[in-house]
Amino acid sequence: MELLNPSPPPQQIGGHFAGLIAPVSSYFSLNNFDQRAFMAITPPPRRRDIVQVSGASSYGDDDKVYVVVVNSIDMTVALLHWTFRQFRNREICLVHVYQPSATIPTLLGKLPANQANQESLAVYREEERQRNSKLISNYLGICNRSKVKASTITIEATNLHKGIVELITRHGIKTLVMETMRDNCAKVKKSHAAKKAPPFCDIWFVSQGKLLWTREATENAVNFMPTMIRSPKASLTDATSSFATGRCRDGIIRQDEIEPLSASGSVARNTLNFNNVTATSGYTPIEIRGLSGVDSDAEEEMLCKKLIEATTEAEKAKDEAFAELLERRRLESESAETMNKVKRFEAACTDEVQLRNQIEDEISSIREEKEKLLVQKEEVSEELQRTMKNVAVLSNRVQEANTRQVEATRELRLIQASLATLRVEKKKVQRQRDGAVRRVDQWKSRGLVGPSNYDEFFLLTDSEELTELSLSDLETATCNFSESFKIGQGQYGCVYKGELLDRSVAIKKLYPFKIRGRLEFQQEVHVLSKLEHPHLVTLIGACPEALSLVYEYIPNGSIQDHLFSKNSKHLLPWKTRTRIAAEIASSLFYLHSSKPEKIVHCNLKPENIMLDSEFHCKVGDYGIWWLVPEDTARCPSFGRSAEPKSALPYRDPEMQTSGHVTTKSDIYSFGVIILQLVTGKPPVGLVSEVRRAVLCGRMVSILDQSAGEWPTYIARRLVELGLHCCEMNSRDRPELTPTLIKELERLPLAEDRPIPSFFVCPIRQEIMHDPHVAADGFTYEGEAMRGWLKNGRDTSPMTNLKLSHLHLTPNHALQLAIRDWLCQS
Repeated sequence: MELLNPSPPPQQIGGHFAGLIAPVSSYFSLNNFDQRAFMAITPPPRRRDIVQVSGASSYGDDDKVYVVVVNSIDMTVALLHWTFRQFRNREICLVHVYQPSATIPTLLGKLPANQANQESLAVYREEERQRNSKLISNYLGICNRSKVKASTITIEATNLHKGIVELITRHGIKTLVMETMRDNCAKVKKSHAAKKAPPFCDIWFVSQGKLLWTREATENAVNFMPTMIRSPKASLTDATSSFATGRCRDGIIRQDEIEPLSASGSVARNTLNFNNVTATSGYTPIEIRGLSGVDSDAEEEMLCKKLIEATTEAEKAKDEAFAELLERRRLESESAETMNKVKRFEAACTDEVQLRNQIEDEISSIREEKEKLLVQKEEVSEELQRTMKNVAVLSNRVQEANTRQVEATRELRLIQASLATLRVEKKKVQRQRDGAVRRVDQWKSRGLVGPSNYDEFFLLTDSEELTELSLSDLETATCNFSESFKIGQGQYGCVYKGELLDRSVAIKKLYPFKIRGRLEFQQEVHVLSKLEHPHLVTLIGACPEALSLVYEYIPNGSIQDHLFSKNSKHLLPWKTRTRIAAEIASSLFYLHSSKPEKIVHCNLKPENIMLDSEFHCKVGDYGIWWLVPEDTARCPSFGRSAEPKSALPYRDPEMQTSGHVTTKSDIYSFGVIILQLVTGKPPVGLVSEVRRAVLCGRMVSILDQSAGEWPTYIARRLVELGLHCCEMNSRDRPELTPTLIKELERLPLAEDRPIPSFFVCPIRQEIMHDPHVAADGFTYEGEAMRGWLKNGRDTSPMTNLKLSHLHLTPNHALQLAIRDWLCQS
């Protein structure tokens, strides 16, 4: 041993002896540390985890920002852009923790890595590393495109946060940016990286491109090597190995890549070990040299034991010193954190005091505003009371003034009406006088003056309501029957609009060649003037000279305009259509009930059914048939040649063949109009189409949807009535009775009243029209029950039990009860 060859003691220079190596503690100073010399005296390091470093700088670089990148490209790209904005003009180091997969994919599924063979595992691990290399290359490309200088560090670890903590410790990282999946600061503070990372590192936790929390550094970086921080009992050889590893750049450091040390390196290492002993054992170099002169083996053995004991004591002292150093730094960190908390608490208290003062000031100002508002409220209340009193007085005065105005208006209207009546009476008397004078002159010239002609003479003068007009009056009202005043043209004449007797009127000028003589015309007009019904167009006057009838003008058009015109402004809902059908039936019943002779309309069609401002119908053109000569009316070619083709579908087939006109002719036309109101379709072929749809059970498909959602019972009742009225044989058509009219009038109201449960068919869930009793004792709609049995069912729809027979019995009593309920007011 070299220790047994003593030499003269060296001279002491600067606290140590010349000729000897500097104390071991000097090798731990980072300021005087020479790694190349240290590598020369350091044995090969033991095998460590593989760390890949690309472009990394020395330990504890202050200007470099370390960014933790992960496999999620979206998260990493957002994190990099945030880092570029936050740390401008600073170098970036991409930190990637490679986490080997716990399983590997196989043909049989995923297999745990510890159960797979080494070849498959090695191949899969190599694929993982290649994917990670490509991923990091992409991230470096992003940095290059953003003109940011970047390098990379990769470490293999099973846990992300533990690997990050190890990298911070090993490389002395002072600024680290990492993405976190946690959504609040409390969870982030509990993470492993936030709690276990060294206190000299600032960690910026970012979530979705926004800074969530920053763990600030509480002390400067330690001035010793990372391996010593990780293991206090690490040997000098391990420390120097760590320094050598930390100095390597742009490569993967492995033990087999380190060249064997030379013999001079071994000598230097032995010398270093010797100096380590002299520095830590307490013996001076002179004493050791003195001991080297002992020749006895016992003394040599004793010297070795003392040397070993000194070495052991030095190791213990070093461990205790290191532990005390760590404890002191921990206490300093806690003290700094406590001071920060105290400062934050004092700042919070100051803010709270300021906030409290502000709130008190605001409360005082609000109270002042409240007092002002209360004063203003009292003033406004007093003003409101005075105003209300004035309003009450003014309201009374206004009511009195309105009452006086109404009375004055009423008196004025009475006076105006009286004046108008007097003017009309004056004109009427004047016309009657002039007509009487002319007729007396004519009869005198013919020698026909006698008592037998007085009745005929006063046919028109007996009517107080009908006004006889002259041809000049009609020409003035229509501008000589101008085409611009024509509003319609029919089988018997043209209709003009004009202004007569201070009102709008419709003037129907009949064709002279289709009308009987003037005397017969006057007689028929006298009869028609006696007809009064709310749903008949009112006959105002007549002009025997022009063979013209003057009716009231209905401004809302006809049913034809609303059902088939594309420019109709008002759609007719189903309730209005049902009410119109009832009103038409009421007017026809009035005409058919007239005495001494029944009046047949004989020209009933949608064009002749007008609608007033409230959409109530008024039937027009009634009685014109009786003004036609009998021989002309009975001629089959008269109707076909004179009437438009659109009116033929409304004609009674029997009347077209035989020429006989009866009340059943109007019933047929009424049935076609009902079907049009329900379906909204043209009349040609409508009866056959509706009959087929009912037989096939497709009645709902033919309903006019523009009228809204039709109630099934109401639509079915109208369709059945329309088909009943359109029977080919007139004897099969129904008569218009008050009961039927009342039922039609109550149909729109049936939906607004609660329906008795025993009126509803259990199958269709609607009011029954033709109730039948089945074998189970329950009553069903006849058509619905027959359809039930026709489908092969022989069980009860209510009890699901087998029926004893399949016969159905009409329930007339229930049918009458349903009709009475529908007819009730």
